[in-house]
Amino acid sequence: MPAFNARSPIIVAMPELPEVEVTRRSFAERIAGAQVLGVRLGAPLRWPLGCRPAALVGRRVGLATRRGKYLWLPLVRAEPPGTEGVGGLLMHLGMSGSLAFTETGALAPPAKHDHFDLVTTRGVLRLTDPRRFGAVVWSPALDAPPAATLLSRLGAEPFDEALTPARFHAALQLRRTAVKTALLAGDIVVGAGNIYACEALFAAGIDPRTRCHKLSRPRAERLLACVRATLARALELGGSSLRDFRDAHGSDGAYQLEARVYGRAGLPCERCGTALRRIVQAQRSTFFCPACQKR
Repeated sequence: MPAFNARSPIIVAMPELPEVEVTRRSFAERIAGAQVLGVRLGAPLRWPLGCRPAALVGRRVGLATRRGKYLWLPLVRAEPPGTEGVGGLLMHLGMSGSLAFTETGALAPPAKHDHFDLVTTRGVLRLTDPRRFGAVVWSPALDAPPAATLLSRLGAEPFDEALTPARFHAALQLRRTAVKTALLAGDIVVGAGNIYACEALFAAGIDPRTRCHKLSRPRAERLLACVRATLARALELGGSSLRDFRDAHGSDGAYQLEARVYGRAGLPCERCGTALRRIVQAQRSTFFCPACQKR
């Protein structure tokens, strides 16, 4: 890993949960404790901010957390005395957004696709989003609207101990959709986006077209273990660099270099030599081995 340079800007994209978590880790501690000096809004994003930008000035930044592919940045009001309160910004980078945290004095002027700047005493957190499907939304609390509303349909976190194999299997039994489609939906378990769902299903030996309710308890248990192992490995490698993803050090994520099926249609399966296939499910490309992965 390259030496960390505290003066370098953090520039990251966030297509899936591992990249979101890499993003959070890359700036959370560096901005925590800073005081908000100002807010700059560019072109409208998916949803309005929901408060006057001036209302955020003077608040203290807490430690950023993640829920699914959302980031929650607490902003604590401590002055004047007797007005303490915690709200925060719920952020989502959509399909093409990226967050950059740059220390004071090193920030370039905002460009065409820079739509939000949170200016603090430690630096500037900037949202860049060419498609403007991302969002930065004020909420008085994480468990109050609009944050609670936006998060209400999310499934369990993949590493949550409460997500037992029995609960995972029971949830799958209620579905008649293809298992790959159910993983992408994110209301059973969050984080298994397209790349990682393909890879987890290959590791588990399960055909992505298999109907959820037809999965046995042992196969569901194996799939959950493979989802967790795949996401853990992606986090270890800094995510996947498809397009412009970079980590806190400006380095590429490396998981895509280990992909065993994703993006490899027509190439031989590393297990059996059969040509890998590509199909479309829920408007997303699915890659799999028709021989190794069983229905």
